[in-house]
Amino acid sequence: MNTKSSDYRLPELPQIPRRTVTVTDYGAVGDGFTLCTSAIQAAIDETHASGGGKVVIPAGLWRTGPLTLRSHINLHIKSGAIVQFDSNPELYRIIPSHFEGWAEWRCQSPIDGVNLTDVAITGDGIWDGAGEGWRPVKRVKATQPQWEELIQSGGVLDEDGEIWWPSAEARDGEVHCRHLRELILAQGSQSVSREDYLPAKMFLRPNMVSLRSCKRVLLEGATFQNSPAWCLHPIGCEEVTIRNVQVRNPWYSQNGDGLDLESCSHALVEHNVFDVGDDAICLKSGKDEEGRRLGMPCQFITIRHCTVYHGHGGVVIGSEMSGGVKHVRVSDCVFSGTDIGLRFKSTRGRGGVVEDIVMERILMRDIIYEAVSFHLFYAGVEGSEGHDDTKYPVTEETPIFRDITLKDLVCGGAETALLVNGLPEMPLSNLHVENFRAASRKGIVLRYGDGITFNQVELQTHQQPQLTAHNCCNVTWNGDPILSASGTEAESIQSLS
Repeated sequence: MNTKSSDYRLPELPQIPRRTVTVTDYGAVGDGFTLCTSAIQAAIDETHASGGGKVVIPAGLWRTGPLTLRSHINLHIKSGAIVQFDSNPELYRIIPSHFEGWAEWRCQSPIDGVNLTDVAITGDGIWDGAGEGWRPVKRVKATQPQWEELIQSGGVLDEDGEIWWPSAEARDGEVHCRHLRELILAQGSQSVSREDYLPAKMFLRPNMVSLRSCKRVLLEGATFQNSPAWCLHPIGCEEVTIRNVQVRNPWYSQNGDGLDLESCSHALVEHNVFDVGDDAICLKSGKDEEGRRLGMPCQFITIRHCTVYHGHGGVVIGSEMSGGVKHVRVSDCVFSGTDIGLRFKSTRGRGGVVEDIVMERILMRDIIYEAVSFHLFYAGVEGSEGHDDTKYPVTEETPIFRDITLKDLVCGGAETALLVNGLPEMPLSNLHVENFRAASRKGIVLRYGDGITFNQVELQTHQQPQLTAHNCCNVTWNGDPILSASGTEAESIQSLS
């Protein structure tokens, strides 16, 4: 389906009846000991059956297994309430879900919903996903005392002694699931069944909030923390609003993303705070052939007034973007201490088109790697270095990034101000950078770009030259061409004014 920027609009909010019930009416006890899954689920189910309404979780410590949302429900958690999900794997069914761009069998998410309309999670309380009972931990991400304490707590190590797993089942499940993925790629999805995944159940750690193919979704006010994998994951949803929430995962948490909007249309993300272990706010649309076949772009997305502390990227597009990402507006955000600020990533094999992206009024400080990164050689590592000059044929597997505007950016401290690693066969095209001020060790590094314009850019760098370019063409600086239409093998500009 062809879309255009004139179709851009903000999402509609869910319409939910004013009826209110409290989970204590169904026997839930907030004492921190009683398992309340059945009582909370009964409150949700019966309210839904009666036409919908608000299901209130009052102050207290509520222990529960996974919960299934229903249409026309506002699950409202009061200030002073903590919902603590139990990590006991026996509580979690293996169900059809999605992870990292592919349809997968996964353990049911702590908060799970599919094919819903008009659904909300609101309030000022805390949802805790008990991620420590699911996640592996890499030794390089722990101090020696932390590592020793982790080992003494139980669990097992991998054969190299570099990764701690909460159980042998979780550790060994990685190889088991890799084998099943190879079978699917070779013989199709019918070659494996749910039962084939049972031996790897503890490896199939869920995203904390999984909303699939839902319409009119609201997440507002609450804190979501300590997820087994990604924290918030709406996929294939329409009309999504996420505002005034806090998303917290430990900085070392494996796959500890904050928000992953995947193949969603018309979403508003505003006034949120993220402090997470992987990408903070991420836009995705499926992976490789499966993502291209589904062809569901992430589009008409507004992100504004958000703050990101730790994260591998502040606002990220990719790397799973095979269905395309377009018509995105990001503004008035602050990134403090993220690995990368604005991050665009993909790799050969993805395909897909990223276009009509505008990001403006972004403040960044103490960025570890690049303030802005376009990296088309992504290989799962935290930085954005690595590229090659081999030119491959352009096919449906070639990712395309084009028509991107960056305005009014300020960065106080980074390794590199701006990095472009385009593909030799498909350079990054039509990038416009205006009013960008950055203090960094290195300035601007361009590789394989076509049609890049800089206006009102001020750099303070430790290294010279401030701009280097490799196999780029049609680059202008304040209206003056500095690299011609013919392109060059390598160019460097010692100083810029």
